[in-house]
Amino acid sequence: MHNHRALYIDGAWQPAQGQGMAEVINPATEQPAGTVPLGDERDVARAVAAARRAFGPWSRLPSSERAGFIRALADQLKARADEMAAVITAELGMPVQWCRAVQVDGPIAGLEHAIELAAHMDEVREIGNSWVVREPVGVCAFINPWNYPLHQLIGKLAPALAAGCTVVVKPSQETPLHAFLLAEMIDAISLPAGVFNLVSGPGSKVGEALATHPDVDMVSFTGSTGAGIRVAQAAAPSVKRVCLELGGKSPLLIGEDADLEAAVRYGVQDVMINSGQTCTALTRMLIPANRYAQALEVALAETQSLRMGDPLDPQSFLGPMCSAAQRRTVGDYIRIGQEEGARLLCGGETAAEYERGFYLPPTLFADVDNRMRIAQEEIFGPVLCLIPYVDEAQAIQIANDSPFGLSSAVWAVNAQRALGLARQIRAGQCFINGAAFNYQAPFGGFKQSGNGREWGEEGLAEFVEIKAIQL
Repeated sequence: MHNHRALYIDGAWQPAQGQGMAEVINPATEQPAGTVPLGDERDVARAVAAARRAFGPWSRLPSSERAGFIRALADQLKARADEMAAVITAELGMPVQWCRAVQVDGPIAGLEHAIELAAHMDEVREIGNSWVVREPVGVCAFINPWNYPLHQLIGKLAPALAAGCTVVVKPSQETPLHAFLLAEMIDAISLPAGVFNLVSGPGSKVGEALATHPDVDMVSFTGSTGAGIRVAQAAAPSVKRVCLELGGKSPLLIGEDADLEAAVRYGVQDVMINSGQTCTALTRMLIPANRYAQALEVALAETQSLRMGDPLDPQSFLGPMCSAAQRRTVGDYIRIGQEEGARLLCGGETAAEYERGFYLPPTLFADVDNRMRIAQEEIFGPVLCLIPYVDEAQAIQIANDSPFGLSSAVWAVNAQRALGLARQIRAGQCFINGAAFNYQAPFGGFKQSGNGREWGEEGLAEFVEIKAIQL
């Protein structure tokens, strides 16, 4: 059990002003994994005031000193990586097979890149009789998701610290435990008081108070598109900067010349990692019509080979859904898909063999029309839609026929052809032939998938104000 009794505000653990404790449930056992305090608007006010006081001294520190703190935090996270992975497995249910590499090692790589980014704040451009310089945006509020909790927190925190910003973090109610462990690491490196503040609690109180607070200069939010719209609306009256990383319904376009078996297997695994609870998941697989029957066979065989089970079992590929509510939501979409006329190849039922845990088997839908709700709306579960296309022009049309544009992928033998297809897809990133995620490249979406970017130099730019000094 990971029981936390205090919030981290102004460089110290302090009792919450809000009343009560929130219980965090292990989704595999349905037993308590820990508790965290329920903060409220008064705690937000204290945290923002601390961040505001710390901003001046922190932002004026030499960039090399800020980089030193980031390096120290990366070293802390490396030393306690297994502990952090175990906490995330307990609160999220992601199997140990994936949790360390995806949820912890990736953020460490992102932190290490941010060490280099700090020096960019010292750059000066001379344009005519002007100096153009960079300054930090100010006090930042981070409202974080539950599905990749540390990953998304570091994606905000690392560039913010590099830029010279101070922060107040609100973790998700479902998975807050990792943030308290991170706060312990931050306390251990003696980061100046007020630079990092942690306030847990419901979005209706803590999130709303952060978005509307006049002394918050920026809000960075990761979550659903609907929630992101509400955050932007709450932030609008004070004209604060808003960075949104929202939903997705990403396509995998398998070219006519592709290695079909490799492409389909990759697509199935991409969706099923983290039980489909991934904003970038390639949940629409676009397949040449003349190879469609073969692709269905490969997809079915691959899906049935993936083991679902106890997240602590190294053989488990999928664990449970994060919560009972999320399992109900995905189950509702599976029923909608059947009512819409899609053909259920496998899955679709609650895993009856598990007495406890929010398990839902990996699910494949064939003969999906892209106009169906299951092809247009983010399901956020282990559900893959298989869609045939006649030619590549139709494939591009289907790929772009979505309100979202977060991610995409292309699989084709010819590299130039693959690049040509990738350039036509309206999405913030595209993975060609199973390429790896790059923490030095920008991440973010088009259309209703959000605005702004995380990671890389573009991620740093979200936390920067540009000043022109005329000489």
